[in-house]
Amino acid sequence: MGYTAHLDAFVREQLPPREQWPEFVFDRPELRYPERLNCATELLDRMVAGSGGIQAADRPAILAMVDGRSRSWSYRQLLAQANRIAHVLTEDLHLVPGNRVLLRAPNSPMLAACWLAVMKAGGVAVSTMQLLRARELGQIIGKARVGLALCDLRLVTELEAAAAHCPDLKRIVCFNDGGPGSLEAMAAAKPDAFENVDTAAEDPALIAFTSGTTGQPKAAVHFHRDVMVMCDGFPRSVVKPDENDVFCGTPPLGFTFGLAVLLCAPLRFGAATVLSEKVTPSSLLQTIQEFRCSVLATVPTFLSQMAALAGQYDLSSLKKAISSGEALPDATRQMFRKATGLELIDGLGSTEMMQTFISHTPERAKRGATGYVIPGYRARIVDAQGTPCGPGVVGQLAVKGPSGCLYLADERQREYVRDGWNVTGDTFAMDRDGYFYFQGRNDDLIVSAGYNIGGLEIESTLLSHDAVAECAVVGIPDEQRGQIVGAFVVLKPGYEAGDGMAMALQEFVKAAIAPFKYPRRIEFVATLPRSETGKLMRFKLRQPLSALPAAMPRN
Repeated sequence: MGYTAHLDAFVREQLPPREQWPEFVFDRPELRYPERLNCATELLDRMVAGSGGIQAADRPAILAMVDGRSRSWSYRQLLAQANRIAHVLTEDLHLVPGNRVLLRAPNSPMLAACWLAVMKAGGVAVSTMQLLRARELGQIIGKARVGLALCDLRLVTELEAAAAHCPDLKRIVCFNDGGPGSLEAMAAAKPDAFENVDTAAEDPALIAFTSGTTGQPKAAVHFHRDVMVMCDGFPRSVVKPDENDVFCGTPPLGFTFGLAVLLCAPLRFGAATVLSEKVTPSSLLQTIQEFRCSVLATVPTFLSQMAALAGQYDLSSLKKAISSGEALPDATRQMFRKATGLELIDGLGSTEMMQTFISHTPERAKRGATGYVIPGYRARIVDAQGTPCGPGVVGQLAVKGPSGCLYLADERQREYVRDGWNVTGDTFAMDRDGYFYFQGRNDDLIVSAGYNIGGLEIESTLLSHDAVAECAVVGIPDEQRGQIVGAFVVLKPGYEAGDGMAMALQEFVKAAIAPFKYPRRIEFVATLPRSETGKLMRFKLRQPLSALPAAMPRN
């Protein structure tokens, strides 16, 4: 790494040794960038100046519902507020390029302005999920050596509790406060123009902590260049937005997919985005109707619930719907298409890659497949030794492209990056047409009596039963078989849990797919454990399930 604008070199010094980096591939012109690049300049300043080919200055950038009334920030207003906050960061809070800034807030225009301001000032954003507690926040602060935090006043209690045990965190400034020391008050006195720091394309822009499907979050570092890649990859080649689009959805901006699809990609194309603090399936449908949204992004659980309510709303503005965060069951795809007429766009990405790298356009969807590798990326299936597998063979997914995994001071870098490839931890098979079929996470594959069983297939089958609202399938240790298939099932209203229902579901699975795959244990639950991003946390299910009584005797 050559030129850098960072005076605080902590993040750069904590990157893995160069020999442990993935191989970066820039074989498409839209994914090549100059050596000096500030992503906020590209996403906001250039759009307001019209140099991106779109006269966006007075177009709506961010829409929101505040106190029951719709509010709109234009690109010009967003730029002015981000510039004022950047002045606060550099002049009042003494941020120097390379310093880490923790951001803690629900999705909102102010959070977006803060994130852009950190980019402008050359800081490194550390966005956090709003449900994190003091212990988890303390781990993040300590790992990233965070010295400054910008926090929504309503979420400050846990952050203050964490700060009491984190000597690195010197200052917390709140917004949505209204007091004289609030961020809004400090920013109001600042000019609305700011000279962005001339960062290098490979200067770190953010540290993204994984959302915890395994219970062991890791810190992935991404450059200013990576922010642009996540706009010019999946959004440009699959979603294909323009300045007339209005985005909405559920992923938090603290999650890289949410940052991409609800902030950076809309800005890149001169579009608008609706940022909502609290979202339910019905309120999201209301948002689509009220703001005339054209692009929806959410998780499969929301999509299935929205499909059941879709007939009550005017969704005529909706052109595209994206499913991400976890595997999309075919039953949900069919249900949503029947309710809305739209073919869901499925996708696989990761915090480490900061990009959805396997997906498909609506017209190229293939039943049962996640999709194909998007332009600019390469993917293959490999065995445990890293040898490429042939069509139809189940193995580990390996990917490379213009983004990749760079963990902050973490020995697990060696596990994720092998021979220049990012080995994602997902188990897939690829057909002869280049479509990828998700089998599960590597640690989710169930091996029972010598059979390799993918939980997703069983989940998809159970979800096609009229009684099942949600389900999760995991492997349970078993002395005779090694593992048996266990299922957690959430029933729809009007259906009664019990041995009779368990037996009916087991027979239903036996009749639909190979009988050896049926769940030998079924536990009926009210809810399933999910992360704030909507991902199913199967690791929380494995521990208690092994001690639960069987729904019926094992065979």
